[in-house]
Amino acid sequence: MRSSSPTQQDMPRHDTIENPQPAKQVERLADRLEAPSLDDRTYRVIRLSNQLEALLVHDGDTDKASAALDVNVGNFSDPVDMPGMAHAVEHLLFMGTEKENAYNQYLTAHNGHSNAYTAACSTNYYFEVAALGSLEGSGSRSESESHINKKSPLHGALDRFSQFFIAPLFLPSTLDRELKAVDSENKKNLQSDSWRLNQLSKSLSNPSHPFCHFSTGNLETLRDKPKERGVNVRDEFMKFHEREYSANRMKLVVLGRESLNELESWVLECFSGVRNKDLPKSRWDDVALFSNKELLTQYCAKPVMDSRTLELQFSYFDEDVLHESKPGHYLSHLIGHEGPGSILAYLKAKGWANGLSSGAFNICPGSALFTVQVRLTEDGLKEYKEVVKVIFQYISLLHETPPQQWIVAELQGMAEVDFKFRQKTPASKFTSKLSSIMQKPYPREWLMSGPSLIRKFDPKSLSKATSFLRPDNFRLCIVSQEYPGTWDKNEKWYGTEYTVRRISSDFLDEIKAAGNVTSKERIPDLHLPHKNEFIPSNLEVEKKSIKNPAISPTLIRNDKAARTWFKKDDRFWVPKANVFVTLRNPLAAATPENSIITTLYTELVRDALTEYSYDAELAGLEYDLSGHSGGLDLEVSGYNEKMPVLLEKVLVTMRDLDVREDRFKIVKERVMRGCRNWDFQEPYYQVGQFTTWLNTQKSWINEEQLAELPHLTAKDIRAFFPLLLRQTHVETLVHGNMYKEDALRITQLVETTLNARPLPEAQWHVRRSLLLPENSNYVYTRPLKDPKNVNNVIEYFVAVGDITDRLLRAKVQLFSQMTNEPAFNQLRTKEQLGYIVFTGPRLSATRVGYRVVVQSEKPAEYLEKRIDAFMANFGIALRNMPQAEFEDHKRSLINKRQEKLKNLSQESNRFWNHIGNEFFDFRQVDLDVDAIKSLSQEDMQHFFTRFLQPSSPHRSKISVHLVAQTSPSALANETSSEEKDSLVLRLISQYLNSQGVVVEHEKLQKRFESVRIAEGDQNAVVAAIQIYLTDDANEAPEKTKAILEQGRELLGTILPSLGVEVSKMDDLKDGEALPPNSESIPAKEPTIIDNVHEFKARLEVSAGATPVEDITTFEEIESKL
Repeated sequence: MRSSSPTQQDMPRHDTIENPQPAKQVERLADRLEAPSLDDRTYRVIRLSNQLEALLVHDGDTDKASAALDVNVGNFSDPVDMPGMAHAVEHLLFMGTEKENAYNQYLTAHNGHSNAYTAACSTNYYFEVAALGSLEGSGSRSESESHINKKSPLHGALDRFSQFFIAPLFLPSTLDRELKAVDSENKKNLQSDSWRLNQLSKSLSNPSHPFCHFSTGNLETLRDKPKERGVNVRDEFMKFHEREYSANRMKLVVLGRESLNELESWVLECFSGVRNKDLPKSRWDDVALFSNKELLTQYCAKPVMDSRTLELQFSYFDEDVLHESKPGHYLSHLIGHEGPGSILAYLKAKGWANGLSSGAFNICPGSALFTVQVRLTEDGLKEYKEVVKVIFQYISLLHETPPQQWIVAELQGMAEVDFKFRQKTPASKFTSKLSSIMQKPYPREWLMSGPSLIRKFDPKSLSKATSFLRPDNFRLCIVSQEYPGTWDKNEKWYGTEYTVRRISSDFLDEIKAAGNVTSKERIPDLHLPHKNEFIPSNLEVEKKSIKNPAISPTLIRNDKAARTWFKKDDRFWVPKANVFVTLRNPLAAATPENSIITTLYTELVRDALTEYSYDAELAGLEYDLSGHSGGLDLEVSGYNEKMPVLLEKVLVTMRDLDVREDRFKIVKERVMRGCRNWDFQEPYYQVGQFTTWLNTQKSWINEEQLAELPHLTAKDIRAFFPLLLRQTHVETLVHGNMYKEDALRITQLVETTLNARPLPEAQWHVRRSLLLPENSNYVYTRPLKDPKNVNNVIEYFVAVGDITDRLLRAKVQLFSQMTNEPAFNQLRTKEQLGYIVFTGPRLSATRVGYRVVVQSEKPAEYLEKRIDAFMANFGIALRNMPQAEFEDHKRSLINKRQEKLKNLSQESNRFWNHIGNEFFDFRQVDLDVDAIKSLSQEDMQHFFTRFLQPSSPHRSKISVHLVAQTSPSALANETSSEEKDSLVLRLISQYLNSQGVVVEHEKLQKRFESVRIAEGDQNAVVAAIQIYLTDDANEAPEKTKAILEQGRELLGTILPSLGVEVSKMDDLKDGEALPPNSESIPAKEPTIIDNVHEFKARLEVSAGATPVEDITTFEEIESKL
């Protein structure tokens, strides 16, 4: 096994060489990296004279270029009195140029995007962009770099990107709205248990350690309270950047098609101007995460969702320098094991747990945690003390047993195999991750392999790691809505209810006893794992020279019982495969009851296979089983050698499942909690299900399935699942390092194991969509179930037409490309509607359309109007769009559609999607590109006018409004007049900003001093706005009229939604009416959907999904050869 590992490099050399630019020098740290065996990239690590370190990556075949820069400063460096500072600076750097949107516009025009995140000790900025520039004399793509313009899009992106770190402006005009974006991001997370529980853990840690910080920030911490103290917040952000951002703290990764020398010259050109302040690397070696006050405490938290977890948090050591032995990985492998002898296997047998995970987590340089988390059953919660003692009994086994070299050898072997055959990931994901890894103390040649490979067996470091797992070095957390039943405290930032106390001396004595049991006293079922028989030994791949890889699988079997699709991998050459199996049977989701029984069945199969399949999972071989409207889907993926063994075991378990009453009770309760918890997700995660439901002939929403669950018994499952398997049609795709004979054998294995009768084609489920009529504007509204959620969400969907109409689909894609950045810029950045704003195509079973999703505290009706206004205004922008900009959008979209597949799974999923949707449109990418190339600006204008223009009589639209439980009447009772005035004034300010008016808040506020906003005097509000626009903002009369015209309409929506009862608005006087334009023409009045059954019953149904070409053209069947 070791002989197949990558060749290990020597430790880094440090050679100083002269760059082709003689005036500048660069230190070369590494000329190559230890890389996967199939990696065709070349690498170079350099350090500029300002001490900025950069990894250069040449990939001559990539279609996406990317760069990422990681700054070694994060929220642990926030000032105590301004938490969220590092996060706010991250936001503000994006707004730091004279034309604040030029960076994003440039990326969008070149099929790119960007993002950033703030962590404890780093802030990571990244982007990706098309690797090829515009082609001279051609609108088509060419592989020849000789035709590319002198500077690729990467150079321009790097030039703009580097300015974040050289000359950020912190423009005053953008400050307030970016702080509101931070605040909106924080509010998005207020009801998220992962955020709430993480912050509670932090808040209850040592107050002397920065781990206790509130990391996101909000308006209160970043603007309001500092202003009350007389602080100039803009100055503080600039001081933070000046104090903490330095070239010697920055790690840059640049990936492109250009040579390493050219990439190096670009990095020198763009990043040499970053100032080096010789700042030290922050460490926290002298302060503990948990002091004696926090250790040996037990805190209980009440979650938003119905969940039950127990977590042991051990204070651990920073093991970054032990990257060659990775002791935390050894411990987590054993404690988190799920096979025979494991903690989880024992707890499951007792009916106390559904799952367990463990691991070491580096918090910052100098501090770490090791955690063990158990997902408890109802009985497990009652017996939580016993669960804790079982964990410590297993830990006693690790203390008693010397570190096992054979276990480390297994971990080493699988790590080497996984690394050797690692496939490419998306460009920005690669650069972002590598720039973060560069902050770690790996030898530069090991930047890619260091986090993955275990290079030596080091019993001393393994024993040291185990020594931290002691009964005197932990604290206990229990998360449940039932226990203890009363919570006497609320966490400051998220409001999480909790209670905290010392662990009782009696319980602690029991824990200590469990941690010191002898082998004779220990529970006999707890022992080290056996050797893993799933570890692959045959990793051979028959690689051939392939000029043009096949774009589709072939159909090697096609009869009444089964269809088998097959493609031998001809792109990636890894010893892996993906096998997909559909067992067609319309019973699976014929009713909500059938649908949830199918879910219970698949969960019970998974539950029965946990111990067996865990070894396979460790060895890189996984399976998944799920139900859908057409039947059951089974997928097996990973190293192909042992794949048939796992597949047969899954099939036999499906066929012979023993539905035990005790496991059924546990699984049913878990599924029921999952259904209930679905309603407590963030609203934008929920809204899509309702849009699908309203546009599909036959589908079920969560509440319909939840209603059936209480009535189901184990007997129902036993009776139902044999019916699912008794009669099926088998559709199989085998793709990867397998042969045709293997694929046929897999289909035969499915058939012989299940022994089902063939399901006639006439009984297959037919995929159809509902057809919204022309000139429709439906609105479906329903309240969200989380009473503490403050956000509304809207999905605004315009149905366009048949998904197989290539020109129509191309137009939807191009319109989405053109509106992606403007919609984000207008609705999120300028209008500050909310943190979540996205647009794009929406595909149903047989139809295609365009959607806009916005999550916001603002009323859904207001969001609807703002989206209408955006759409209408974009129609004007489309008419006035320069031809060059239009062609840039086409080129960007074509690049996106032609993006190269990065790995085997991407190609497998593409094939399976074409098979599963029953269109078998394997040539879709090439044909879509041909359709996009043919589109003219006039085509898009006609398309917009007919299908998308809000006032079009041909438009077919439906919106789903999910609204928070804060009704206008409740708001009116709970909100003071002063608060209403402030809210309305803030919305007016945002609206004026969105119309291009630079608002001076003090002057605007002065114009409203005598206006009784809370009394709903709309005329006075409009008059005050008019005076401000004409006298203070000096706006032209025509622009003022346009702003007031739309403002009147919006006030009629805003004021009632805030609980303000409005007085009648005076009619416009003669001569005041605006000349008609696209924005002032109203959309059709909405039709409210009160009865979904009646609504769907009145709609026509589309034709079913059918192949776009005769599937026999894909056949390669023996009898035909």
